[in-house]
This record gives sequence, structure tokens and C-alpha cells, in this order.
Amino acid sequence: MTERRKLERFKLSLPARIEVVTQRRDVEETTHALNLVTENICSGGAFFRTLSPLPEGTEVKIDMVLNLDRIRGLEGKGPLIRVCGTVLRSEPTGMAICFCKDYEILPSSYA
Repeated sequence: MTERRKLERFKLSLPARIEVVTQRRDVEETTHALNLVTENICSGGAFFRTLSPLPEGTEVKIDMVLNLDRIRGLEGKGPLIRVCGTVLRSEPTGMAICFCKDYEILPSSYA
């Protein structure tokens, strides 16, 4: 089977909070939050292992924390990555979420 991915994927476990986004009369609301961990990730998206995946096409907001303790021996929480995305694929063991191009990297004190 030929690899179709264009972006390199990394096996990396990042804690993430995923919130479903709903649109109502030009007002964006978030409901239904999930606390999950990435199974693998690339710059274009991530796979989240869960027994309760969201339906394909669901729009979400994601906050992920980079744990720099493991990388550089730093103390405290790592930076927060905030990105929006859409559930691209749902399967019984998890879901793949495609990231939007816009994202924010915030200091750990923001979380």
C-alpha cells in the first residue's frame, strides 16, 4: 500500500481539550468538551484515540499542551497550542481531525 500522506506524522501523546463548535445566527458557541490525548500528529492534523468519536464534519476547537519537561528538562506546563479543525474520519477506536491553517501558541499561564 502506498503512503498517501504529504506531511510527516509523529507518534506523540499531547493532552488535548476538544470542544464542539456550533454556529447560531453569526454567533459561535462551544459545547461538549472532550479531554483526550493525541496518538499521532502532523502539521495538518492529528488522530485522537477515543471510544466516543465525533461525527465526520464536526467543527471543533482544540487546545493542546506541549510537555517540554520531556524535551528539555524544563519545569511547569509547556506552551498551549490553540487550533480549530474538522473531524475528517471517525472510526470505532478514534477520530482524525484536520487542522485549520490558523493557530495560536500561547504561554502556559494562559491555560
